[in-house]
Amino acid sequence: MCPENFQSEFQKKRNKPLKTKFIAEVSSNHNQNLDRSLQFIRTAKEIGFDAVKFQLFRVEELFSIEALSAHPNLLERKQWELPEEFIPILAEESKKLGIEFSCTPFYLDAVSILEPYVDFYKIASYELLWHDLAIACAKTGKPLVISTGMATMDEVDKSVRLLQSEFPRIDLSILHAVSSYPAPTEQCNLSVISTLRNTFNLPTGWSDHTVSDAVINAAVLSEKASLVELHIDLDGSGAEFISGHCWLPEQAKLMISNIREGLTAIGDGIKNPVEAEISDRDWRADPSDGLRPLKAKRNDIN
Repeated sequence: MCPENFQSEFQKKRNKPLKTKFIAEVSSNHNQNLDRSLQFIRTAKEIGFDAVKFQLFRVEELFSIEALSAHPNLLERKQWELPEEFIPILAEESKKLGIEFSCTPFYLDAVSILEPYVDFYKIASYELLWHDLAIACAKTGKPLVISTGMATMDEVDKSVRLLQSEFPRIDLSILHAVSSYPAPTEQCNLSVISTLRNTFNLPTGWSDHTVSDAVINAAVLSEKASLVELHIDLDGSGAEFISGHCWLPEQAKLMISNIREGLTAIGDGIKNPVEAEISDRDWRADPSDGLRPLKAKRNDIN
């Protein structure tokens, strides 16, 4: 095989994304404050995120009566609910700034509430087994991301195959996740990203709960994550920050900048001199006497 053909085949097998999409997950750190929610969008754009995502749930439609009776403290999470009237305002701000707007629905009616505003939906790991919710999202024709924390491969397969069979043209992506807040780095099993991508031939990424630069580097640069979701907070006063799985702005900004610099360094895999090397090529040792520069250059030395 000639070198040109070898390089072509090599390129086909690299399977690396041209760009990793970064999603800022606000979760419940908005504290039910509209100005704060808008600041999340502005901060996400400034940091370099491609999308910002909120969550739309109602506690009474999130937990069963039995769960609420046994654990009445769950009702305290009503303070975490995103006010529905915020949604069109947040979507408009995102559109104005040129950042995608998304929201995770946690009940069926939330899908239609969000439909006029979101650029894509996401199914949370806890809702993966509830296929009716994913189907409701898919019926809108909008892109869908599903998160797979806690799931077995069989459970992921059932969800993906069902969606693809009922919606053959669905724009579907998968996130590997570890649903622990925070997630232990030694349990992240990031190689699952490649397993999912190779199994389903879909864009596959990582939903992070580690707040670890090393984990994100490995997910993107080693496992070639097509998308990465990070939980963010503005200042450490968000409702979920105390759990330890949320990135602060400066942390996230530096990490994303470094990751994108690393992606530019990967290149195309073809071994040829690059632009920065061209001027030094004639100054290599001549094969006839081992002296620099090449003999053809020696009479033209300035």
